[in-house]
Amino acid sequence: MKSYKLDEAEDLLIGKKGTQQRDEYEFELKLELIGDMIKMARKHKKLTQAQLGQLVGVKRAQISRLENSTGNVTFETVMRIFNALDSKLNVKLQL
Repeated sequence: MKSYKLDEAEDLLIGKKGTQQRDEYEFELKLELIGDMIKMARKHKKLTQAQLGQLVGVKRAQISRLENSTGNVTFETVMRIFNALDSKLNVKLQL
């Protein structure tokens, strides 16, 4: 049985870096990580999704969709959520 390094397995199973398939996968993964961070910060602050939604000015369902990476969300909403949680979000733009 042949063994693969992680980079090789990703290239083989997901697609090589720079391909549309790989870019979409990495984008979805980042959205999922943001959702996980929001959920973790919300729970640390002992807030329900409804309470966080009230602080941000959105419905509980939108917080749920964001935490579960099942809906579209704007960058502005993400920033408002992290501000409401007194948390920082660092963004690195790479061209």
